[in-house]
Amino acid sequence: MDKPRFRAALLHPRYWLTWLLFAFWFLLAQLPYRWQLGLGRGFGRLMLRLATSRRTIAERNLAQCFPELGKDDRADLLRRNFESNGIAIMETGMAWFRSARWLHKRFTFEGLEAVRALQAEGQGVLLMAMHFTTLELGAAMMGMSITLDGMYRPHKNPVYDYMQRKGRERHTGGGTVYQRKDVRGVLRALQRGRAVWYAPDQDYGIKQGVFAPFFGVPAATVTGTSRFARVGRAKVVPYLVTRLDDCSGYRLKVYEPIEQIPSGDELQDAILVNQFIEARIREAPEQYMWVHRRFKTRPEGAENVYEGVRKKKKKRKRVEK
Repeated sequence: MDKPRFRAALLHPRYWLTWLLFAFWFLLAQLPYRWQLGLGRGFGRLMLRLATSRRTIAERNLAQCFPELGKDDRADLLRRNFESNGIAIMETGMAWFRSARWLHKRFTFEGLEAVRALQAEGQGVLLMAMHFTTLELGAAMMGMSITLDGMYRPHKNPVYDYMQRKGRERHTGGGTVYQRKDVRGVLRALQRGRAVWYAPDQDYGIKQGVFAPFFGVPAATVTGTSRFARVGRAKVVPYLVTRLDDCSGYRLKVYEPIEQIPSGDELQDAILVNQFIEARIREAPEQYMWVHRRFKTRPEGAENVYEGVRKKKKKRKRVEK
C-alpha cells in the first residue's frame, strides 16, 4: 500500500469532531503511565455501564467459554475485562503518540532472538498475533524490535483511517502494510523472507475457514494460517504481549514455531491454532477481547449465541475527492 497521505478533504467540517478527539487522545497519552492506567480502568467501567450490546456479547462469550465459572466469578471476570478494554484505549494512544524510548522502558522481551535468527537466514515468518487488549501496543513494540510487514483493514472514517495508519506505520521500521485482501502480496513477502504480522482469531465467516473447536465450541476459524505457511514457505511463530499484574509494564514473549503447521490438513491446523490461543487466554482471560462476536457464524442448526443483540448498521462509504 502507498504511505498514508493527507488530503484537504480531511479538513471538512464533518471531521472536526474526529480531529478534536484525536487531539484529546494525544494529550491523554502524555500523562504519567500509572495515571493512564487509572483513567483506562475508569473508561472501562463506564463502558461496562453504557456499551450494553458489547457487554452482552462479552457475557455470552464468557458463558460459552467458561461454563464452569459461577455467576459471580463470571461477573468479576467481565468487569476486569472491560477495565482491560478501557486501558487498551490508553495503550493505543501510547503506541501512536509516544516515543520508542518511552515505550521500551516499559517492556521486557523473551524469544526475540529466535525471530531475528530466522530472518537472518532468509526464512519467512508468519508472526501470529492474538486479539488481546494489548494488541495495538504489542504490534507497535514488535515493529520497533524487528523488520516487520503488517496486514490492515481500512477504517470507514477517513480521518481515523489516516491517523491510525500514521500511528501504526511509524513503528514498522520501513516495513510494508498490506490490505487484508492482498493475499498475493503477503505470500510474496513471506517467500522473500519477510516477517508478516497476522491474527487468525476472529470470525470471518465459513467461506474462508472451517469450524474448529474454541473452548469446546465450534468456531469459524480462518484457514489462512495453513495457506500462508504452505505457499509462503513460512514458519508460524506466535507472540503475545501481556500486561503485568503489578502495573509496571508489559512482557513481550515470542513462542517456539508451531512446526506442525502446515500439516496438509487445514482443519487440523485450525485446531492447533485455536488450542494454542485458548491456552494463552486461560493464562490471562481478562486481557482477551471478549467484546468481539467470536461465535457469529454457527454450524447448521446451532443456536445463535448473540440472539437479540443489536447489530451495527452498515454505513454507506463516502467517496472523497
